[in-house]
Amino acid sequence: MAFHFDLILLLQQLINGISKGSVYALIALGYTMVYGIIELINFAHGDIFMLGSFTAISALELFGVNTKAPANETLKDPVVVVAVLFLSLVITMVAMGLLGVLVERVAYRPLRNAPKLAPLISAIGVSYILQNAGETWRGPSTVNFPAVFVEPLLQIPTLDPSRFLTIRSKSILILVVSLILMALLTQFVQRTKMGKAMRATALDRETATLMGINVNMTIALTFFIGASLAGAGGLLYGMFIRGVQFQLGFQAGLRAFTAAVLGGIGNIPGAMLGGFLIGLVEALSDNYLQSQWTQAVVFGVLILILVFRPSGLLGQRVAEKV
Repeated sequence: MAFHFDLILLLQQLINGISKGSVYALIALGYTMVYGIIELINFAHGDIFMLGSFTAISALELFGVNTKAPANETLKDPVVVVAVLFLSLVITMVAMGLLGVLVERVAYRPLRNAPKLAPLISAIGVSYILQNAGETWRGPSTVNFPAVFVEPLLQIPTLDPSRFLTIRSKSILILVVSLILMALLTQFVQRTKMGKAMRATALDRETATLMGINVNMTIALTFFIGASLAGAGGLLYGMFIRGVQFQLGFQAGLRAFTAAVLGGIGNIPGAMLGGFLIGLVEALSDNYLQSQWTQAVVFGVLILILVFRPSGLLGQRVAEKV
């Protein structure tokens, strides 16, 4: 039987992959920023993302959006929808940023000079605590994110009159918000005084302290920014998937961590690139292979990259500090 190449289906999956990949990129930025500055894999980061989804739902409920209503009964005015989503995004980012600072202050800062295994185990413990907090807050079952921007923004006709290439408003919004946040982060790190302090601390913490940089505040700011981006990712992911539950952080966090390693851990552009690639690979695998193979495909790609380029796609080999 001849293989039939469906261009429209491919383009549709690419759109889905880019939307999901932009969320993975936001989460991956938190992993790569924390690792770049204190060389810690923050395993609790994915669970902050999960709590970000729950916080976004609570914020939307605060503004009167019914999360249990069917799609045709949700907000219809695009201006009102954007305003509500923007306020919910701000609330979620600030709340998760403060949670990230709290986690750093309580669980990581006292272990900063301990052997590297100690903060790693502490991170795993914090992850379980946050999972249990999410389960207690919203229960073990799936919570539905309100259906916003359900109408297609654009339907492009094809040669087959019964089929369209659909681009939904929420896909455009997710991509635009993600790119804006990534651009703002890049400009902050490269051009501001605090961004320079973060880069100096990442290069040499002791020397940065001698130069008058408040290392504790710089590290806390790094956690705040990383957790804020994870919170934004939680809201955007909820818009895309709609069903969220307390174990979401492990699944999405693992993919985001894979994206950070794929792009080059500690490298901000690499985390962005890795996130988009993981999203595309996942979307194509879900469509062209059985979905149960997707995880194997994602990690298979990671293994191949690391075999031939251990530092990741955009990572650079650096001399080990002694």
